[in-house]
Formats: sequence, structure tokens, C-alpha cells
Amino acid sequence: MKLDNIPKYLKKYIFDQNYDQYSAIDHACWRFIMRINKSYFSKNAHYKYLEGLDKTGITIDKIPKIDDMNKKMNKFGWQVVGVRGFIPPLIFMDFQSRGILPIACDMRSLEHLTYTPAPDIVHEAAGHSPMIADADYAEYLKYYGKIACKAISSSEDYDLYIAIRELSDIKENPQSSDRDIKKSEKKLEKAVESVSYISEAAYLSRIHWWTVEYGLVGDIDSPKIYGAGLLSSIGESENCLKEKVKKIPISHDCINYSYDITEQQPQLFVTKNFRSLFPILDEISNKMAYKTGGILGIDKAVQSKTICSLELDSNLQISGVVSDYIRLGDSIAYIRTTGPTQIAYKDKQIENHGVDRHMEGFGSPIGYIENGVKINDLNIKEFNKMGYGKNQNIKLQFSSGVKVKGIIKSFREHNGKIQIITFENCTVSFNNQILFEPEWGEYDMVCGTELISVYGGVADIEKYYEYQDINDDISLNKNIIASNNDEKLNKIYSRIREIREQEIDINDLKILHKELNEGYPHDWLANLEIYELVKNQNLAWVKKLREKIETKTLDSSDLSTAIQKALLLI
Repeated sequence: MKLDNIPKYLKKYIFDQNYDQYSAIDHACWRFIMRINKSYFSKNAHYKYLEGLDKTGITIDKIPKIDDMNKKMNKFGWQVVGVRGFIPPLIFMDFQSRGILPIACDMRSLEHLTYTPAPDIVHEAAGHSPMIADADYAEYLKYYGKIACKAISSSEDYDLYIAIRELSDIKENPQSSDRDIKKSEKKLEKAVESVSYISEAAYLSRIHWWTVEYGLVGDIDSPKIYGAGLLSSIGESENCLKEKVKKIPISHDCINYSYDITEQQPQLFVTKNFRSLFPILDEISNKMAYKTGGILGIDKAVQSKTICSLELDSNLQISGVVSDYIRLGDSIAYIRTTGPTQIAYKDKQIENHGVDRHMEGFGSPIGYIENGVKINDLNIKEFNKMGYGKNQNIKLQFSSGVKVKGIIKSFREHNGKIQIITFENCTVSFNNQILFEPEWGEYDMVCGTELISVYGGVADIEKYYEYQDINDDISLNKNIIASNNDEKLNKIYSRIREIREQEIDINDLKILHKELNEGYPHDWLANLEIYELVKNQNLAWVKKLREKIETKTLDSSDLSTAIQKALLLI
């Protein structure tokens, strides 16, 4: 798989599938789900679903290989990469905006066959990839990803993401105790209770949820499924089309509907077609800080307490945690960050202005100097003629009232325009407030008059994280979670597969059935696979086998419904 076009900061999330780690039970679980899904969705999903299974390399009888999927999806301009479980939402959207589908390599356990809150290969591969065969939908995914990468998230969002990731991993890990699960559930409850406001990213995630994950398409009275969460959920995919689930024509108002990933959804949104999603997304994005800039944008950045980027009309970008700013009427007079900060120009870090220089934060006035001049419209010579030369002790008075006094050490100029002025022995003040003192070292002043954009994340992410360890964003576990790993039981499943793919041996199947009854009386899936091969045999043990399987269909659970569907396919 070629990764040349993938940035270094994304490559660290990529995980080799290691196909041999999948057990025979894993493959049986996949086969059970996909046989039911292919049958059900041939009638109830968007028409591109079945075509998409083949076009994106989704196999039915065994878990697909990501390399094979990648080769198939390359034909219509997409790539596929493996990842481990949950990855940060911003990273997922970054991949998506580039036409790269990240696929969690883990396979859900037999105990969580009909639904798992943790990302797994059923959800990512069988859920997301088939619909990418539709050109309009694939374009929507990229477009959404690009906008989502600009959304401002909060520190509370990140805490919530960590809590959800931990609980999902613990629930899917067979070695977790009830105590572990309860402890993790309390952490999640605390994280939910701590959310004090809905961030841009949280609002935007809702349209993703109601479209990409749980979307319906077509006529409001008889819609079809296209959302990956539904395409990968055996139970909810059927329940969602029933009358008890309210169907609402999609609009920008969908962002006012929250969701719970642990529960089935009480309402779903229906789009006429995929092209109609674009204007809705535009309407939402027009109110986001990356388009509005100004006071509205910087207020969102300050509230978020997360790393954001402030872009000036000179195309300089200041990336860091925005701590505060000075406002004068409807204008911003001074901006300030705390902690590691980067200065960039058009998404490229300016030499010697990375976090190593601005480790403790950054501050700078923006706006016109008092004679109405925009410094960022001048070159060095023009600025010198105004009496501001290198090695001179000068005083800059901004129309806002901010004063900068100090000795000019150097200029940074680009394309004939001043970008940054560095001062020594510098004092910066506003009214009676000291903003910078000489003892703090050299002072770098960026040149720009207004804030045109504010967005989440940093301008040059590769350079920003050169000096920081961000490995806590990903799981350090290099193996697929082994939840279906009983060695003896896997041998039984392997033997059943061999018999199915080669020559049916009734006696061998009878022996395997006996082994299951004696050693694994509660395992129903292997018995179902055996019954599939002997259903036409008029034998007493086959009849008893059928009766045993049918006992699993007597309640109203999603699993019972799924087993009923599987029996109808045999």
C-alpha cells in the first residue's frame, strides 16, 4: 500500500491489519452478519449498496483484506487504511477529507454480534465503504471532512471522546471485569455531566451522525438506508424503518437533535438525494468561525480552551490555545495565546517561529497604526522612510491605543510585505496594562489589521508537533483485540469451514455437533453453521439441532431476530 500522499502526522495512526490474527470465530461472525445484511439491504438500502459491496472489495464469507479493498477503491479515487479502534474525530475527518477511509481492524465479539459501540471492521468496512461507490455521496464525505477539520472543539469534547473510547474498549475486551466496566461507565457519566456548552465540532458531529452514520434517503414514506451505523447494525437496521421511529425531512435543524451512541435512535432524517445535503452543510458552515472570523470567531476559540488558529488578513496564522484578547468596540486590538504557539503563513510554519521559540505563548497587537497605515501593506524600505529602521529605538502607536516601544532587531518580509517585526528591550502596553516587558526577552509582532478566520487545530501540524509527544491519541496495543480466542472452539469453527468449502461429511459434522453440546452448550453460531450444511438430512440429531437453534429465537432481542433471519436464508 502506497502511503506517499499521506502526511506524517496521519501515518502514525495507520495500523497493519495483520490478517492472520483473525480467528475462525471472527470470520464466522463476519459471515453471519454479512449474509443477513446482503439479503436485507438488497431490498431496504440505497441501490448503490449491493454494487458497492463488490466495487469496494467487501467479501461475504470471510473478513475482507484491507489491501484488497484499497486496490478496488483506488479505481474511483479513494484509499483505505487500517487503524486501531477509536481515533480522534479530527484525525478521522482529516483522513476522510483526503478521500481516505480509515477502517478499524478489530472484529466485534460473538457476545456483541448485533451491535458494538466500538469501531470495528464491520462498521467501517461493511458500513462505510459500499456507499462510497456513489459519486455524489463520496463527494459529500470529502466535503464534510474538509469542513469538520475547521470546526472548533472544546476541551470537554476531548474528555468525552477519551471516556467513550475507554468504555468501548473495556466493553469489547473479554478480560474486563464488571468492576472495570462500572468504573469506566462512571467516568463517562462524569464527562457527559461536565459538558457546559455545545461546541462547533459537537454541533457539526450531529449532521454527520444523522447523515453518514444514521441517514435515510429517498421518499419520506418509504426511505432507504445509507448510513453506516445502520448498515452495520443487524437489529437497528430493521427497527429504524418501522413507524415507531419518526422520519423527519433533513434540514440544518438536525444539528439541534442530540444523540446517544449506546441507544437506538428515536428519530431519523431523510434526504431526497445526496446532492441535497450540500446546501444544508453550506448553511451550517457559513456560521462557523473559520468563515466569520472576528469577535464571534475568537470568542469561540477562547471558550474552547483547545488549540485553535487565528488567521489575519495578511494570511499569517497564529496557532495555540487562545487565552484572551483585547476588544475595542467591534474591533480586536490584541490577541494572546498560552502554551506552545506556532506562527505560519498559508499553512506553512515560518522559519524560527515554531513552538520552540514560542513555548510559553504569544501576543501581538493587530490593526492600523495611528496614522491609518497598515504595516502589512508596506515593505521594509517604505517602513524605514516613516522613521522605523533596524536598530532604532522606536514607538509604535496603534489606533486601538496599544503601544509598542523597543529597538527593532529584525524584519521578516515576504513578497514585498512586512510580516513580522522582532524587537529587543520591548514594552507593550494598553492603557495602564503591561502586555509585554523587556525582561521577557525578544518580542515578535505579527503584522495584520483584522482577524479573517478562526478554526480548530494548527496551521502546520507536522511542524507544530515536532517537539511534542501526542501518542496518547492512539492505542499502544499493537494487536487486534482477541475476544473470540478460545483455541478448542476455534478448531471446531475451522473444521466446519473446511467441510463447507471442500466436501460435506455428515459424520464429521455430527461429531463436531456433539463436541459443541458437551464443551460449549451455549454456542449457537457453530451449530447454525452445521445446520446450514445438514438441513436436508432426515436424521434425528439434525431435527434436535434445529430445535435447539430455534430456542434462541423465542425472545424479542435483536439477536433472536437475526437468528430468525439466518434460518430463513438456509
